[in-house]
Amino acid sequence: MEMQPYGEPSAAARVLVVEDERPLVDAIRVALEREGHVVLTAHDGASGLERALHEPVDVVILDVMLPGMSGFEVCRFLRQRSDVPILLLTARVDETDRVVGLDLGADDYITKPFSMRELMARVRAALRRKGLAQTARLAVGDLVVDPARHEVRCGDRVLPLSPKEYDLLEVLSRHAGRVLSRGQLLELVWGYDYEGDERTVDVHVSWLRRKLREAGSAVRIVAVRGVGYRLEP
Repeated sequence: MEMQPYGEPSAAARVLVVEDERPLVDAIRVALEREGHVVLTAHDGASGLERALHEPVDVVILDVMLPGMSGFEVCRFLRQRSDVPILLLTARVDETDRVVGLDLGADDYITKPFSMRELMARVRAALRRKGLAQTARLAVGDLVVDPARHEVRCGDRVLPLSPKEYDLLEVLSRHAGRVLSRGQLLELVWGYDYEGDERTVDVHVSWLRRKLREAGSAVRIVAVRGVGYRLEP
């Protein structure tokens, strides 16, 4: 069973990811699609600029170090022609580079490595400024997941979840009824650069199960042997 939105869902945003590291592009795509967004991609500066100028885009995630035209050049040309929010990604930690990017018109700046949770928070912030924030609550069985408040309710009771427990339950809720592998859950909740092992997922699932039982929820996290977990109302 697919999860149903609670309240009025907001429109999906179109996010352009301009990045030449394809594994990173794939990880960002999964995280964005989990939040309901449509993802466009480009792997070099010139094609990224072309897509940004000629296709409807709500946010641009732009790497600084790109083959051919750099992210700084793309940012400068794009800002001359569009007011689309631009979020720069870079492995550089020099303050000068951050200042240059912001002076060229970037709206935000994030340094690699970063967590997907942080990147998604920055995308949501950019969408809020643009008036496109996605904060619709999710209803799964007797649970209500509220991304805006970062909390989960069972009836009138707020579940006492840690940040990672909340993130894990939100991911499972957005894919209710579908099996997610431990590897997928690690990537979506802990980030593509997480260096721990899959037992981390098992531990957090056991904690979530206990808290769901204590809250009297009928929702269950079911283990699929040799695969992963799914959330069932």
